[in-house]
Amino acid sequence: MNYLSQSWVIDRRHALRAMGALISLPLLECMLPLRASEKRTATPRRSAFIYLANGVHSLNYQITTEGPDYAFSRSLQPLEQHRQAITPISGLHHPGNLSHHHNCISTWLTGGKLGPTDRNTISVDQKMAEITAQHTRISSLEIALTQDSLAWTADGVRLPAMRRCSDIFASLFEEPKNGKTAQRRELRRKGSVLDANLDEVRQLETKMGTEDKGRLDHYLTSVREVEIRTRRADVWLDTPMPKISAADRQRTNRDIAPTKAGDYFRTVYDMMVLAFQTDTTRVATFSLGGEGDAFAIPEIGITESRHQLSHHGGDPGYMEKLTKYDTFAIEQFSYFLTRLAETKDLDGKPLLDSTLSLFGSGMSYGHSHGNANLPLVLAGGSSLGLRHGTHLDFNRKATNFQGYTFGQDGALTTAHYQVCSRPVNTDARMSNLLLLMAQRMGVEIDRFGDSNKVVTL
Repeated sequence: MNYLSQSWVIDRRHALRAMGALISLPLLECMLPLRASEKRTATPRRSAFIYLANGVHSLNYQITTEGPDYAFSRSLQPLEQHRQAITPISGLHHPGNLSHHHNCISTWLTGGKLGPTDRNTISVDQKMAEITAQHTRISSLEIALTQDSLAWTADGVRLPAMRRCSDIFASLFEEPKNGKTAQRRELRRKGSVLDANLDEVRQLETKMGTEDKGRLDHYLTSVREVEIRTRRADVWLDTPMPKISAADRQRTNRDIAPTKAGDYFRTVYDMMVLAFQTDTTRVATFSLGGEGDAFAIPEIGITESRHQLSHHGGDPGYMEKLTKYDTFAIEQFSYFLTRLAETKDLDGKPLLDSTLSLFGSGMSYGHSHGNANLPLVLAGGSSLGLRHGTHLDFNRKATNFQGYTFGQDGALTTAHYQVCSRPVNTDARMSNLLLLMAQRMGVEIDRFGDSNKVVTL
């Protein structure tokens, strides 16, 4: 098949009629016009998701006052300068993940339930990418400090992530090193790997049991995902890479030692801003590490891993370091918001106005693997109809909630850990928030994951 001739392009409505039912199809590669970036929207909508592993030190993180006059907690203090552009959110959870703490990172953006035999569902970033991919060179950008990205396809396949800053930069802004002809030859060599071997695979499939067929299908889906991305890269080869300034190139096109976490975080955030500004992609995820391997930060005196600190057992020294780690990560997120706010969009407004950004974790209290009352901060998107400046507390919306428990010193007591281990408000689901974000990105759905309503903001 010569896909560059566009003979394979089909109409989405035609596909729906052929199916004989009103169902929601994903955006398939065969539905994309060649170099669809030429049909740009006036002001693109964008979303970024940043994940912090192992929850937080809840006693120093929790905001205890509701509404617009809330007081920032110690850990969230770096975000005070962005008060009118953010909404801290308390009390949300993923019902399907309450007994599976090791799956926190895997279900954070999917709302799926992962048992021993379950397959994950599509993550909200990929749901967004189904409609934004037709406009951008890269359908979505996955960055992670470990191999585990936050992104999952509709078939439950985790997308690979990049870590090295130079690799991320090259994927966004560098022309092929050996020229376009050599790059196209290499891409086409890799292309259609699945189709070339499909007959042989199908013969093998007839000899397999049910479990092996499931594993094979999972593998073939992964291969197909690689094939689709290879095809996209081929189609975009003739479109020039976006131009960026020498200062931006110098600041971002470099590799940074893991011991300089702040420099690394800010460089990644700078690249995400550039990717949005140049409309190279409109969806990005950034994982700061998985539950079992979040790294240390020697530059601020933290030599222990985040996982180790989260299992503090009440040790004052570890709890103080965990709070310091939380604050550090939130400082870097604040930097990201600042860069979005000072960068102009196509309409001259701040890039932050058209960019939704969610920071948080799939766990709340790491010591006991409590994953209710998830720590979440939603930022940006004022041009998409979001109104910020308040603390949205779903714990207080529960009729059985008696309020937060304070000691004589005015600080939260360890009784608060119960709020982080079992949901106070069982109807308050994180998927409701993900549904809101998807809808504001233009995704026409009324349910996502295990949602039961959409969050009002």
